[in-house]
Amino acid sequence: MTNKGTIMPTRAVRPVEPADLDEVARIYAHYVTESVATFDEVPLTVTDWGRKAETLRAAGLPFLVVEVRGRVAGFGYAAQWRPKPAYRHSVENTIYLAPDSTGGGLGSLLLGAVLDECAAVGVRQVVAVIADTGSDASAALHRRHGFTEVGRLRSVGFKHGRWIDTVLFQRDLTAGP
Repeated sequence: MTNKGTIMPTRAVRPVEPADLDEVARIYAHYVTESVATFDEVPLTVTDWGRKAETLRAAGLPFLVVEVRGRVAGFGYAAQWRPKPAYRHSVENTIYLAPDSTGGGLGSLLLGAVLDECAAVGVRQVVAVIADTGSDASAALHRRHGFTEVGRLRSVGFKHGRWIDTVLFQRDLTAGP
């Protein structure tokens, strides 16, 4: 509490800063090495994350972190869906939380902020490509934010000795939540 009796926020979403990239890399590395949530097989370096942050900033797209009590507990961003010019109004969103920060509403807070920033810069369509890990958590998060399932790609990834499907979700930002 402050001396005026107001409660200081314990959760905040803000743009990523260079000082956050070590934690972003650590969070993502967990999912690369321990899960099939991403199809990357080698963790990205802090330098890689710095390049990604700069690329997204230059494109006017969001790259956000969620902090809990001053500690980065997750990150989310939107990147162009495909590189061809006609796709310029469509993005793919990405959300990752530290393993000890799941289940408390941080993913929803972060996804909501990413969607708000996408709408503010004129994005029309947001796509989520979710690996079918056997857990419904990511799909449920996206459904709560107005995404609908639009397709499944069968056995498109092979990681940790098994074939993995991806499920495609889409949200039209011009249609409201």
